[in-house]
Amino acid sequence: MKLKNKKIAVLGSARSGLAAARKAKKHGAKVFISECKEKADLENASQLEKEFSCEFGGHTEEILKNEIIVVSPGVPTTLPVLQKAKQKQLEVMSEIEFAYRLKHKNSKIIAVTGSNGKSTTVSLIAAILENSGYKTILAGNIGNAFSAFPIEEEGIDFIVLELSSFQLELLQKFKADVAAVLNITPDHLNRYENFQDYALTKFNIFKNQDKKYIAVLNFDDHFCRKQADNLKAELKFFSLQKQKDIFFQNNKIYWENTELDISQAKLQGPHNVANIMAAILCTQKFDIKNLEDTILNFSPLQHRLEKVAEIHGISFINDSKATNTESVKYALQSFQRPIRIIMGGRGKGEDYSVLNKLLKKHVCKAYLIGEEAEQIRKAIAAWVDTTKYDSFSQAIKTAFLESKKGDVVLLSPACTSYDMFQNFEERGQAFKKVVKELEDEQ
Repeated sequence: MKLKNKKIAVLGSARSGLAAARKAKKHGAKVFISECKEKADLENASQLEKEFSCEFGGHTEEILKNEIIVVSPGVPTTLPVLQKAKQKQLEVMSEIEFAYRLKHKNSKIIAVTGSNGKSTTVSLIAAILENSGYKTILAGNIGNAFSAFPIEEEGIDFIVLELSSFQLELLQKFKADVAAVLNITPDHLNRYENFQDYALTKFNIFKNQDKKYIAVLNFDDHFCRKQADNLKAELKFFSLQKQKDIFFQNNKIYWENTELDISQAKLQGPHNVANIMAAILCTQKFDIKNLEDTILNFSPLQHRLEKVAEIHGISFINDSKATNTESVKYALQSFQRPIRIIMGGRGKGEDYSVLNKLLKKHVCKAYLIGEEAEQIRKAIAAWVDTTKYDSFSQAIKTAFLESKKGDVVLLSPACTSYDMFQNFEERGQAFKKVVKELEDEQ
């Protein structure tokens, strides 16, 4: 894609939008940034104005004066100005599509999506490739944006992408050498019309693939099985329940003529076994070395069932990445000890009552925070003791004071963090900071 002297509008100035804007400018484009936040609410507003032509406080029809419109993942595609852009036959694309059109032809793409497990899986894939001697970048919904890397230059062997449903909107030519859907459960229902709409957006990851490419699917997931026949790529299935291309039995993973005992792996739990199997399938067709060592020594990521501390026999677990009910289900089934769970934040239209049976079985009390506290309370109060708290730190400290030796204080919110924090990482760090304070006080 030639960008010299092209007029490009970028909607949204967060990580992805800013990376796309700078990449476009570097290639000679005339860049206009449109940001819905007010100028006073942006720390980098002055810097943006130095680098680009900008508007703040809303997306106006100034956008329509450009030839290409790059839409950040946080910007809904239903915006009236984007509908007008399509009517005018302007090119409207995601940051993922924009970066794809710039990448060097020799760089291979392994792309992964799913409702849960994406970050762990792509990080393991990247580790497998790096430990095999390949120059690899990890981008997308994890770390830096796709556009932030020198992807147009030769020398990058693999680009491993974690892709959210938002990033899979507005794809046109994007094509992954290997694409995977790990699972699909209700999520982001405040953005999509219904579950079907959300789930089909995930399947955009296979767009443009043909039989020369590989599609990796979870055989145990009903929607994945249902959609498999519609794909043109070579299908590869992983399963915890059936003997498929790769499967799990008696603490061992089996594929082709290989078996791998993962009883001593640092990644534990059925969901992580599924992630490991997906990572193996995604890298299987390439020349891979040190696979067993990489898998067995790969540590869980921060903010995903991360053990922070143990104080007087009370464990503190940071699962800030659990932004939907399915993730919370995994967390609740990961401990054989009484749980005191901290839930809440900004909701995504989910039904929290799906947790009730597990809450009753595993949880002695739920400590509720944030915008969604009352909605969660209404859904679960008949099944588990609940209290709402105005302060995040107050909820953590009260959970500790009420805990007995052997209890687990678990942050597993089932919500996004955007009412109180910039992102789930900041929320997880805040949890760890409070726990450290409690530890220092003992």
